[in-house]
Amino acid sequence: MNIQPLKIGMALILLMSLNFANAQQKDAEKCRYTRTPQGYLMVLREGDNVLELIEKLAKEQNIPSANFTGIGFAQDATFGFYDFNQKKFHPKTFNKVEMGSITGSIAWSGDKPSIHMHGVATDDKFDAYGGHILGLKVGTGSMEIYITVNPEKLERKIEQPLNANVLQLPCLK
Repeated sequence: MNIQPLKIGMALILLMSLNFANAQQKDAEKCRYTRTPQGYLMVLREGDNVLELIEKLAKEQNIPSANFTGIGFAQDATFGFYDFNQKKFHPKTFNKVEMGSITGSIAWSGDKPSIHMHGVATDDKFDAYGGHILGLKVGTGSMEIYITVNPEKLERKIEQPLNANVLQLPCLK
């Protein structure tokens, strides 16, 4: 029996399997969001920077303003507590947590999207931490972000004396 054709056949099957797996991985890298009747659904994967990808979506799709909610696993979640006397955030990072709730808004500051995000994270002991999110990286599994687009463009501006970035609303007539 000639083993050579069998080896070649197995090598071809292995090569095709690797190419298929690479194609699937590349497709997963390309497709981070899809359109919905209300806006967008993002499904982010391990290692994705959530704030950067929401900002990128807002730029690419020219989102005038939006609100969003989400859930999923986080490799790192950095929360910030704002010190009104020092006029700055004090950060604290939690690793390997589940985001039980993410909520926020998209507005603009000049020509750059301005993302404001809050959330609640729980650890493996079910202790919860929450507040303003300064940084969020997806952990094992995925993270789902549901974005509802608003038709009017909204801006954020730094307001004094707190030095806080505040959403500006147009007055009703």
